[in-house]
Amino acid sequence: MNKRDFLKTAGLAGVASIIPFNKTFSDPVASCVLIPSETAGPFPLDLTENSFFFRKDVRETKTGVQLNLKIKIIGVNNCEPMPNLRVNIWHCDKDGLYSGYSQAGNAGQAGLTYLRGYQLTDANGEAEFITILPGWYTGRVCHIHFQVYVSSSYAAISQLTFDTATKNSIYAANTSLYTKGADPLAISSDGIFSDGYANQLATLTPNGVTGGYDSYLEVAIQGSGTVGVGHLERETAKQFLLGQNFPNPYTTETIIPFTLKNSSDVKLELWDVTGRKVASLNQGKLEAGPHEIIIHPQSLGLSAANYIYQLEAVNADGIFRDCKMMTAAKI
Repeated sequence: MNKRDFLKTAGLAGVASIIPFNKTFSDPVASCVLIPSETAGPFPLDLTENSFFFRKDVRETKTGVQLNLKIKIIGVNNCEPMPNLRVNIWHCDKDGLYSGYSQAGNAGQAGLTYLRGYQLTDANGEAEFITILPGWYTGRVCHIHFQVYVSSSYAAISQLTFDTATKNSIYAANTSLYTKGADPLAISSDGIFSDGYANQLATLTPNGVTGGYDSYLEVAIQGSGTVGVGHLERETAKQFLLGQNFPNPYTTETIIPFTLKNSSDVKLELWDVTGRKVASLNQGKLEAGPHEIIIHPQSLGLSAANYIYQLEAVNADGIFRDCKMMTAAKI
C-alpha cells in the first residue's frame, strides 16, 4: 500500500466537499470555550491533492523567523484531549503570499506547496508544526488558518493570530526578512477577528535553541471524543473495531487491540509523523473476534516519537482501514 492510500483511508483525503463550512456552533456546556468558526479564507487549497502535505515541517524553502506551533485539541463537553484527529494548517509567507494560486495580489504562486500541511493529534490531543511567523497583507493581520477534521461529517475551521506588540517586535528585529515592516492593522479592525479573538490568540515565546519562537493554542471543538461518525467510519465499523494502544505512551512494549466482525486478512502498518512508513506487520488470516498485536519499538528500530498505526482488514466485502496515533517514550 502506498502513502497516498494510507492518507486517504485515514480520512486525510477527499473531504473538502462534505465539510460543513457554515456550521453554526452552540454554546459550550463545560468550562472550556468553543473555538469560533471562521472562513477557510480565499486560499484554502485541498491539502489532500498531494500526499506529502502530511508533514511536520511545512517551510520548504521559505525564509522567516522559525515558529514551532503546537495546537492542542480538547472536547468542549469535558475539556479533555482529543487524540487521533487531523489538524490542517495553511498560511501566507513573510511577504503575504499563499502557495497554490496565481491571481491579482498573489501572482506566480500556482503549483507551489509551501506553508501547508497536516498532522494527527497525539495522546495529549496535540499536533505540532515547524513553520515561520507569517507576514501580513492589506486588510488582514498576521494569521494562520487551521482546520480540525474529526470525521467525514464534522470538521471545525478557524484562524489564530498573535499579540500585536510581540508580533511587531519580531518584525522590527528582522527587517531584512519582513521588509514590509510592522503590521498596521489592529486585530479588532480585522474583519475575521472583529467579533472577538480572545480564544484565537496564540502565544509567542522565544526559543533559545532555534533562535525563533514557540507558539501554543488550545482549541475546544464539539464533542468529548470522536463525533459525527460518517459513512466511511460506519462501513469500517461493520468489519472491525480498532482500539487505542495501551499503555500509551509506552517504552518497551505496547499492545494494539482490535476486534474483527468477520474473518479477514490483517496487516498493521506504522508511519512516522513525516508520512514515512516505518514498519509493516502481516498477521495473516484471522477469525472473527478479539485480537491483540504486541509492538516492541526497539526490535523495529523505532526511536522515541509519535507514530500512526493503521490496521487493514481484507475480506470478501472489500478492503477496510482505520488508524490511530501512539507515542513511544524514552526509556
